[in-house]
Amino acid sequence: MGEVSIYKPKPISGYPEWLPEFRAVELAWLDSIRSVFESYGYCSIETPAVEEIQVLTSKGESADKEIYCISRLNGEPSTELGLHYDLTVPFARYVAQYYGQLDFPFKRYQIQKVWRGERPQEGRFREFYQCDVDVVNLDSLPLFFDVEIPKIMHAALSALPLGPLDIKLSNRKILEGFLQGLEVKNPIPVIRAIDKLEKIGQEGVAKILNQTLHLEQTKLCLELAEINQDDFSKRVTDLGISNETLTLGLEELSQVFSELSALDQKSFSIDLSIARGFDYYSGTIFEAKLKNFPQFSTIAAGGRYDHLANSFTKTNLPGIGMSIGLTRIFSKMLAEGKIEAKAKAPTQVLIAWLDQNQKHEIEQTASKLRERGFKVEVYFALDKLKKQIRYADKKGIPYILFPANSENPKDEIKNMQSGEQFSINLDNWQI
Repeated sequence: MGEVSIYKPKPISGYPEWLPEFRAVELAWLDSIRSVFESYGYCSIETPAVEEIQVLTSKGESADKEIYCISRLNGEPSTELGLHYDLTVPFARYVAQYYGQLDFPFKRYQIQKVWRGERPQEGRFREFYQCDVDVVNLDSLPLFFDVEIPKIMHAALSALPLGPLDIKLSNRKILEGFLQGLEVKNPIPVIRAIDKLEKIGQEGVAKILNQTLHLEQTKLCLELAEINQDDFSKRVTDLGISNETLTLGLEELSQVFSELSALDQKSFSIDLSIARGFDYYSGTIFEAKLKNFPQFSTIAAGGRYDHLANSFTKTNLPGIGMSIGLTRIFSKMLAEGKIEAKAKAPTQVLIAWLDQNQKHEIEQTASKLRERGFKVEVYFALDKLKKQIRYADKKGIPYILFPANSENPKDEIKNMQSGEQFSINLDNWQI
């Protein structure tokens, strides 16, 4: 026989994967977030990984740069289907498609992987988990939810071991109304430029704005973006721009901030430089960062979108939602050594196998414990006791069960942490 060719696979950049002891932590985080979402009455849905390209590109010009198209390996390339790069647009399509069967306000959460064709770097991946929670309603959506969604985000993130949070609030109506007052004809490029303030600074944004705005307009836009105090409404008014949309945005943000700062003054703040680059945002917007890592990118964000579903239906379906970038947060905490590994297996009890004639009885014992809700492994071979104990220790299994035999008529449990060993009754033993 000729020599077998072996291909040595390499890690694929932007596609993270964890060892079992850290995947167990990730699952626990997912369960925690899910629990918070459900505690506010939000139901779970799941949409396909694949959507029509026309659906995915419905929310703005920049979306097509990130989409992975789908085609068979030996088939013709296709530009009709692509992997979803967020969960908001698929959700809007879902609501438009099934709105006749849904009860409104429709409150849903979605925890799935998404895919983006961007350059991998710290905090940015090509495949990652997003945890979204949104609510939509027919015709109008009460401002009540502009408070509830950031509140849910705060609760979900606070339940994880992340340290203090920095949740910044703004309202797109303020920026759009301000630009209307400045008689800016096309606000979208300006909003996208302002959204880059944190990345490229004032000088970089000014260079972009000066391509389409007068110097005085650029100056006022940057002054607006600098406002981050509690008296933001007065400071905006002092800039001398008057507009109904601007006034409404200030009123909405004042109400939302008042209620959220009463919940937690240290976590919530005003920052009018927040713009959220996607075209569909239309009201309250917010972003969350880690105070202990201020240079790290945004870990959760969202806002109100009054017209997103209009691409799919004539029915008016305004909504508001937010997304937690779970993989982004998890990878950062892992890199910083902030995650304590769990056991390498979910097993709670390892049943030792020391007698060839006991195999049938051991399997019955395992079944009995599983029926009682325990996670049980049977050691896979007739082996030395030391080797079986070492196996349990390496995998972090907390208990070993020694079944009753001719020498010892009672079942015994060994606590691997304390080293204590004692007799038990399998019918009522509890961890």
